[in-house]
This record gives sequence, structure tokens and C-alpha cells, in this order.
Amino acid sequence: MAGYIIAVAGGKGGVGKSVFAANLAYAFAQEMRLNVLLLDFDGKAGGDQSFITGLKPKKTLKDVAEFSGAFDPRSIMPFLTTDPLKVSTIGIPNDPVAAEQIDPEALGKFLKAVTNIFPLTIIDAGNDMTPLAFKGIEYATLVFLLTTPDLLAVNQTKRLQSELLTQMVPKEAIQIVLTQYVKGHPVTPEIVGQQMQKPVFSILPKDDQNCTAALSKSRPVMVLAKSSAYAQSIIETVRKMNQRNVLKTLAALNRAPVVQAKKSSSGGAGGASGGSADPKDLGKSPWIEVKRRIHRGLVEEMDMKNAADGKDPKAKLILREQTKKIVVDLLNKEDTRGVIGGREQMNQMVKEILDEALGLGPLEDLLSDKSISEIMVVGPHRIWYEQNGKIKLSEIIFTDDRQVMNVIERIVAPIGRRIDEKVPYVDARLPDGSRVHAIIPPCALNGGTITIRKFPDKRLTHKDLVNFGSMTMEMADFLRISVEAHKNIVVSGGTGSGKTTLINVLGGFIPSNERIVTCEDSAELQLPQEHVVRLETKPASLEGEGAVDIRLLVKQCLRMRPDRIVVGECRGGETLDMLQAMNTGHDGCLTTVHSNTPRDCMGRLETLVQYAGAGLTQRAIREMIASAVHMVVQQSRLDDGSRRITYITELGGMQGEIITLQDIFIYKQEGINKQGKIVGKYMATGFIPKFVETLERKGYKIPRGIFTNPG
Repeated sequence: MAGYIIAVAGGKGGVGKSVFAANLAYAFAQEMRLNVLLLDFDGKAGGDQSFITGLKPKKTLKDVAEFSGAFDPRSIMPFLTTDPLKVSTIGIPNDPVAAEQIDPEALGKFLKAVTNIFPLTIIDAGNDMTPLAFKGIEYATLVFLLTTPDLLAVNQTKRLQSELLTQMVPKEAIQIVLTQYVKGHPVTPEIVGQQMQKPVFSILPKDDQNCTAALSKSRPVMVLAKSSAYAQSIIETVRKMNQRNVLKTLAALNRAPVVQAKKSSSGGAGGASGGSADPKDLGKSPWIEVKRRIHRGLVEEMDMKNAADGKDPKAKLILREQTKKIVVDLLNKEDTRGVIGGREQMNQMVKEILDEALGLGPLEDLLSDKSISEIMVVGPHRIWYEQNGKIKLSEIIFTDDRQVMNVIERIVAPIGRRIDEKVPYVDARLPDGSRVHAIIPPCALNGGTITIRKFPDKRLTHKDLVNFGSMTMEMADFLRISVEAHKNIVVSGGTGSGKTTLINVLGGFIPSNERIVTCEDSAELQLPQEHVVRLETKPASLEGEGAVDIRLLVKQCLRMRPDRIVVGECRGGETLDMLQAMNTGHDGCLTTVHSNTPRDCMGRLETLVQYAGAGLTQRAIREMIASAVHMVVQQSRLDDGSRRITYITELGGMQGEIITLQDIFIYKQEGINKQGKIVGKYMATGFIPKFVETLERKGYKIPRGIFTNPG
């Protein structure tokens, strides 16, 4: 059976919590005949436990945190200093700076292991709730809060109690101990109980004589004066806990399994297991019902719409903490028996409510996972995601259709866009630049559909693409030369093939002294240069007026003295304006087009020009394309999910009615390995682009070796 952990904390200094913790350890060892571990987590008063017990620890918690092995009865022995009375201790560094350097997470692993070694562990958590103290309390079965019969101390202890409740410590696990009490004092235990909203568990009398004598000899009162009033009150506390089975009851409360919640929660404790649950029943579980009631109560307490609009990170953090306190208070008023069965379940419930109230609900966990590149919501009960090139079904779900709509509205509102039955689709972006598309009923038959293309935290460079195997260094060098030489480049590829990432990399090759204007439907490009003008389309107003499309932006940017024009994607009549710009002195333009091969790209450009309605002949359009575009870079997503540049192709003018294309680099697929990954190699065709000689005459030094295959 796993052991128990008791944490002892004080609302303020001077209440005697360190003396109580030490004597409690010795009382349990003597009365219950247990091996007790006493840990000092009070970094601000390092060495107090050593002074109280007279035990000089061999090792400190810093040594424990830095230990890389597994803890068992044998490996823990070198860290312990043990009293013949069955109390072992591990101290904390006397230097507060060294104490602050202790990794709380490492101690969390230690506390988890120590319950299998010692039947009881007492932690002196101090009165300042440092990360170290919180980590000790996180693993505690019971938390004793000590206060003196002083209204200021009681008020500080009440504040600490509220803080612990906000940190998901169950209210049943917090017990109040009144210390230094003298009969006849105006602040009685009843008054303290009323202030703390729970009865005092134990009363320790004021016994300065015996406590001072014990401290002067560096031994606990339980050892030197066991018959004293102070020692007897601690023994009474231990017996009371034993008679009521306090620790056993609290441990069962904290670890109780919850079966009902596992079908319907938005994550962790309540993920829909692989989508096997019936969607019709997911919104009816007790877990969901509790969340709905708390959310309604939260809306009554706070103006959540205005609260969610804050953009200041500090303000958001403060708002989340304030909201968390309200949520915990509301949960404490709820009857959650059979729904929330422990601290982990409580943590999960509060997190889900906060994510729904202030964030993007169940999508928050997927957005924070760096390995996930795309999130696809299909109605409230199906969330798919792409990880390492593979699409998987998530276990997390939305509560209902209304929650999906709330998330969509929360995404589009900050950037001035809207979605409703009249216009049931929208393109938007998240604050980090991630691209979002949403479509709702009546067009989306399965409910609100959201597709999020996540934006990487770190801007990728050509070196990253080389390391990923998306191209070779020779190809990267050639593309850099082409961009610097003001060649017009079209990046071609299918959906999700990496076109935007590649155009970001190519844009990074543009010299920093040039003025760049970008035109996009939803601003995604993140170019490293300082002189960048970013333009974004605008949907029509409710009256159907004021829409600004890509074509209008391209026309506007021609009047903005651009050195480079970068169009996020050509998908309509703006293609004609883009080609005209390329043909009229704006060399070095970049854009993307949806197509599968460089040859398909030519046909696609020809079709898109016709959308402009200019009435140009087919030959005139082809001549314009052949004159304007210098190169096509084909980006492809292969069957194994990897992304590769499969062609770098030069346009060589017209031959009869056909635009001539000449491949410079190609990717040749050779097979599939045992892991299911595609095996292939990049090859130079040996063809040297026509513009290379022109560049060399201008002074560019281009190594001809990049156009040949090694060895």
C-alpha cells in the first residue's frame, strides 16, 4: 500500500509550523511505530529542521533533484540522516540561492517514489508558496495550515487557504491547526473556525518554556518533554487522525476513479476513446453537465466576451487566475460526487472550463503540441490532427455545436471578420500566424468545421529544409542566387505540400535593403527583413460593401514603390495583374499556385488569367507567361507525408504554341524502406539555365558544380 504525505504550512511567519512538523514526525514514529521521513521544503528558512531535530543531514534536496537514477529503499539510503527513533530527514541547502535552483519537477518524481518506501512523509512547506512548496503540497494527502489566535494571522491563513483551493487542493484535505493558544483568549477556536469556514482540527497550547528548552538542546519536545502540554496535544492530534482514518479517507478521495467522465470530457480524464462513444450521448454525461452549469455561473459572474478580448499577455495571465478562482469557488459549491473523484480530475475540469471560457476550448492542447502541424475539426465530436505527416483521430472532443461556434467566433472577431448563415465560411488567422479556415451549417452538414494550419514557433530557413531532406544545399544555393538576381519565381504545389513554407524561405533570400510588399488573403508570410509592407484582403460588410480582394491589393501595391511583390497565392484574376507587374519592371516577384507539375502550372496560370475577363487570346496569354515567369519550383507532398522539392524548372520561351520547360533539378523516387518512408535522391539534369551566363556577365560568381551530380 502506498504511503501518505502530510504537508505543513503557515499563513505567516512565527506561527510555529517548523516545530510542529518536526514534533508531528516524532509523534507518528512513537505512537504509530512508523518509519517517518521529514523533508524540509522551506527554502527561505533553510536549516531550521536541522536545528530543531539535531539531525545534521548528509545530503540536501538539491542532491536528490540532481540524482538521475531510480529511487528504491537501497538507492535512497545515502541521502538520509536517520534518528534511532525511526525519523529520517533530508534537509534543504542553507543558501536561499541554492534552494531556488532546485528543480521542483525532479522532486515531484522523488515524492512519487518515496510513498512506496516510507509509510509516512512530513513536509515542512514554509509560509511562502514557492514552486518548491507547491510541488510538495501537490503530492500531499493532507495539508495542515497553522495559525495563531491573532486576527491578522488568521486572515493570512485564509488567504493561503484560498490560494491552495485555487491550485486544486481539495477543501477536505486542508485542516486548520490553532497554535500558541491560551485559554481565555478573545480569539477562540470557534471564531477561527468561522473565519476559515471550517472547524479547527487541532489546538496546540502556548508552551514557551518547554519549546524554548527543546530548541536550546536541538531536540524535539516529543523527545525531551513528552509529558508536556505541547507534546500531549500533538499526540492527541495523531490519535485523532488515526481514530478517524483521516489519511486513508483523504487518499481514497484523491485517487477515486471516475468512470462516467471518461466518455465525454474534452481531454485527459475525459477524452472520447478513439471516437468509439456515441456522439448522441456525449453531451449528456454528468461531466458535461457540471461543466455547463459552471460555465453558466461563470458568465453570470464575469463579462466573458469583453474579458476574452484582452491582448496584453500580463492582463491575460491575471484574468486567467481571477477566472480560475471563480471556477474553483463554483465547483466547491457543486455536488460533484461520482463525477470528480480526485485532484487530477479537478485539475482537468478546471482546465477545460478555463480553456472554453478564455481560449479555444479542447483545441488548446493540440495547439500547444509542437509536433502537430494541422488540426481538422469536423463537428463537435470529431477532431483530427496531422502529426509527423500522418492524420490521426484525437481523443478530445467539443461539448456541443455551440462550443464549436464559440471557438470560431473567438478566432475571427479579433481580426474584424465575421461568419453567419449569410456568409457561412471565413479565412482567418491566430495571433501566432496560424492559418484558419472555418465553414458552418447549412454548408457544413456535419456541424462547424475548422481547419487550422499551425504556424511554426521558429521561422524555418533553407538549412532546415536541407536537414529535413526537402532539398539539397546545391538547390538552395541556386535558389538563393535566383532570388538575389531578381528572377520571377512561381512556387507550385498541392494543398499541404509546403508552398507557404518554401515561399517564406525564398523571401528570406531577398536583400535587406529592398522594399517588399506582400498581398495575402490571410497574412501568413513572416519575412525576416525590416522593410516589409503587409497587405491583407477584407471581406464585405454586412451591407455587402467594402470588400477588398487580392486583385485590388496587387493593383494598389504597384503604386507603393515596391522592389519586390510577394503574392501569397494566385487563384483568380489577380494572376493577370501579377504577370503584368513581372513584365513591367517589377522583377523578383514571388507567388504560389496550386498545381501538380510545372507543366500543369503553365495551364493553371493560363486558366487563372482568363478569370480576369480581359479577352486575351490563348497565344497572348502564353507569351505573357513565358516572358514574365523565369522559374517554377514544384513542391510536393509524398505518400509517406514528407515534403520535397520535386522540380526546379526554367521557362525557355515559346516554341510554336507551347511554352518550353527545362528541368534543372529533379527528385527521383527509388522505392520505399521497411519503415514505410520513401527513398529517393535529388539529381541535377546537367542543364545550365540560360540566365546564368547573363548573371556572370554582371559579376555574379556561380559555381558550375551545382549543376552536376556528385561522384
